[in-house]
Amino acid sequence: MPASNSREIITTDTKLPPQADILGLHTLSVYVNNQPGVLARIALLFSRRGYNIDSLVVSRGRNERFSRMTIGVSGDPKILDQIIKQVNKLVDVIHCHEHTESDSVVKEMVLVKLLTGAARRTEVLQVIEHFGGKTIDLTESSMIVMITGDTEKVDAAIRLLAAYEIIETVRTGKVVMARGEEAT
Repeated sequence: MPASNSREIITTDTKLPPQADILGLHTLSVYVNNQPGVLARIALLFSRRGYNIDSLVVSRGRNERFSRMTIGVSGDPKILDQIIKQVNKLVDVIHCHEHTESDSVVKEMVLVKLLTGAARRTEVLQVIEHFGGKTIDLTESSMIVMITGDTEKVDAAIRLLAAYEIIETVRTGKVVMARGEEAT
């Protein structure tokens, strides 16, 4: 749908499914040697089992010889158990664990670019404030906002912001850390 300034509005999240409707949400943490091809080998294991990766975040660890992958997936837990065992057998994998809400902290971040003139800016800012978000960039006709939180919070914020003209969204996917002294 073209905007008033003839630019095309691109969004892929006009109707987000409620997370409760998705079968078997799982969050995995994989600690690996920082080597070329490790991600491809792990992704191939999921693909061979017909498991789709919903989100993937990869970053170097404190020691740059290692990287941490946080993988969000949905599907049958029995197959996932087999995949975790197979991932743990890969040469460059130090360990692969599934995390639950009770044993870990899981967060996401989304950047949302909105077309908003002065007339509706206050409304948008109230929505952003409600979700604890921040304005990252502001022009006369647009703004970029950042919202962090669990999946449900980020989804809810996007649904409310959809009442305004969303130009685009960029979402990190899940990041996870084990609670307490336990290593992630």
